[in-house]
Order: sequence, then C-alpha cells, then structure tokens
Amino acid sequence: MLDLIILGLHFFICFLVSIAIWCGPKDVDLHSSSIGGAEIETDGLIFVAKEEDIKKSQRITAKINGREIVVFYHEGKFHALDSRCYRKIFACLISDIDGQACIVCPWHKFKIVLETGEGLYEGINPLEPTPTPKWQSKGVKQRIHKITIDNGDVYVSPLDLSVSFDSDYFADKYKNGGELAMGK
Repeated sequence: MLDLIILGLHFFICFLVSIAIWCGPKDVDLHSSSIGGAEIETDGLIFVAKEEDIKKSQRITAKINGREIVVFYHEGKFHALDSRCYRKIFACLISDIDGQACIVCPWHKFKIVLETGEGLYEGINPLEPTPTPKWQSKGVKQRIHKITIDNGDVYVSPLDLSVSFDSDYFADKYKNGGELAMGK
C-alpha cells in the first residue's frame, strides 16, 4: 500500500513539473533571437534592435509596454506585428500567397499579410458557373506597427490603441494572464 502512495506521489510531482515546463517561456527559436524590453527615445519612437541583428536572425521579439511584438526582415523589408494571433506567430512560416508575403500560423493555418495585417482565406462564389477557389480578405486581423530605421537602429512607433484589432484581445490576454489565460 505504501508503494502505491509513493508511486502516486511521484506521478503527481512529475505532473506538476510538466505543467511548469509547459507554461514557461516559449521564445526559443533556432532561427531567431529575442530581446527583452525596448527603450523609448526622445522623439517617442521605441528602439527595438540593431538593423544587422534583425537581418541576421530574420526576426526578433520585443516588448512594448508589456506587449510582445515581432519584427520580421523579409525580402529586403522590415515588418512589425503583434506577436500573438490566436497563439504565437513568432515561430511561424512566411509564405507567398497570391503575390503577398504572409505569415502562416503553425497551429490554425491562418494567413496574415505582413504589410497590412489582413487575414486571407480561400473561398468560392457558389453563384459562379464554375466556382473556383480565390483568395479573399477577412479584413485586418493583426495589429501592425510602423517601423523607422535611423543610423542602423530599428524603431517602432508607439501603440495607437484608438482602433481595435482581433490580435489586441490575444495580446492583452497573454500580457495579463499568460498562456493559461489563453485557454490552451
């Protein structure tokens, strides 16, 4: 009987350790780097990283007022978006969809245009004589952030929360309650 109690206690402790690991930081990515906080400059822009660092890693994360953003370098351009869609987009793939560079969410396969934050889906018009799937817009779903480059430094403009986007909900959920609040 004592053996069963010890075995049960062992499994319970292993369960608690696995929960702690599962809920821990997830920013490790072999193809990218991440930085902690961001510095606010006198002109209101927020320093994120050196241009060369982002070019080397292709993407980084930064926190602005506790909110994670991701800065991508893709095909000679910098793009900044909220780092959360319904999960985490930092570890996502970038694909060309209908001539536009898009993030493809690894969990839900959502397609988000890097330039605009617009969500795309492939749909048909059943009223057409021969319905053919075409890429269509769901509207802007992901908050994008304006990038400024000055003397090799990459800056992001402060958040303008006067307009709400779907990614705001999930960015705030992660900021306020972590992964468990996201309802994994």
